[in-house]
Amino acid sequence: MKRFLALTLALLIVMTMAACGGSGGKAADPNTLVVWHDKEAAVIEALQAYLDKALPDITVRFEKKTSLTDSLKLVGNDPSSAPDLFIFAHDKIGVFAEMGILTPVTELISQSELSGYLPMTLEAATYNGSLYQLPLYFETLLFMYNRRYMQDEEVPTTTEELLAYMKENTGRGRYGFVEQHSTAYYSAAWIHGFGGSIIDADGTPFPDQQAVKDALEYHLKFVDLMPGETEYSTVNTLFLEGKADATIGGPWMVPSAREANIDLGIASMPTVDKTGRALAPYSGVQGIHVLTFAAQNKTDAVQKLLHALLDPEVGVVLAQASGCAPANSACYDDSRVCDDTLVQAMRTTAEIAVPMPNIPEMDVMWTVVGNLLTDVNLSKSGIDKAFAAALTQANSLIDAMH
Repeated sequence: MKRFLALTLALLIVMTMAACGGSGGKAADPNTLVVWHDKEAAVIEALQAYLDKALPDITVRFEKKTSLTDSLKLVGNDPSSAPDLFIFAHDKIGVFAEMGILTPVTELISQSELSGYLPMTLEAATYNGSLYQLPLYFETLLFMYNRRYMQDEEVPTTTEELLAYMKENTGRGRYGFVEQHSTAYYSAAWIHGFGGSIIDADGTPFPDQQAVKDALEYHLKFVDLMPGETEYSTVNTLFLEGKADATIGGPWMVPSAREANIDLGIASMPTVDKTGRALAPYSGVQGIHVLTFAAQNKTDAVQKLLHALLDPEVGVVLAQASGCAPANSACYDDSRVCDDTLVQAMRTTAEIAVPMPNIPEMDVMWTVVGNLLTDVNLSKSGIDKAFAAALTQANSLIDAMH
């Protein structure tokens, strides 16, 4: 009977709402599916256009929610308030699975139908042995550079080469390389490059403590050659204004770089000389999840929707619409995808990328690691002292969840 007090309370609220609200009009129409999302317009417009043609007998209505996860925690499976499905990143799967509001997609489609999906995307969508998401596309961080300053032949293939480049090209308001070095999402790549991790599948924080410490110590040499301010806007502005030769950023930076007329290059992540491992960023897998009420009461419509989304054409249209990297490997045989350098770069990075942990305990680790990075990189606290404080905080917060 263990699990999470906060989730239990949320579930009690949901049950109360359901008891009071009863079945709404939405629940009465088995051929209307409401899908919540928080995606950009181009993605949803492409999906809507595709589904309108693929499912002429089913109405799929997309509704944007800016605080989607908070809203879901409140409404749960209440048929009068909840959606039938939602599109979101995979990292909240554990939270909603523990609430009991999700149905594994393999209860509605066959596991064999997913054989062509990139293994990383299926790993990300799996929690406690069950696949709770049908992956649509994924995102990873990429090594980006401005060809005006860094030539293709100068792109570092190892971290020591990157460090040497930074030393030669940093000064007088210009930086050889910048990143959000004190943000957990970005620094995770360095931790993974040393064989460490922020948390394991069992909810144990920093399972290889020495690897994390080694990564923090090594990374400091790079941090000292970057600005102390690491907010996204600062890093983004430096790169877009030509004051930074290279950066590690997400695909969301590409449109701005192109608008700024930057001759943008994208390369593989550098390999850590000490370990032989590449900097391995987190990946976020975006996909569709099925709420239990809809799975039980709109089974036919939900199955038809999932089967329609299995078509590789979905990944192709999303790649064209917004540079999304498809989860279905068959999409990469299509010229409309294989000719897209951005999408292909993410496809290559997917070979080394680490799916963001989808267990509930990860929620507290973002704060813990952020505090640790601030202490080490900005406050210049000793690594051992800062790490001990972070581990104590992590264990305390995770214990409070159980």
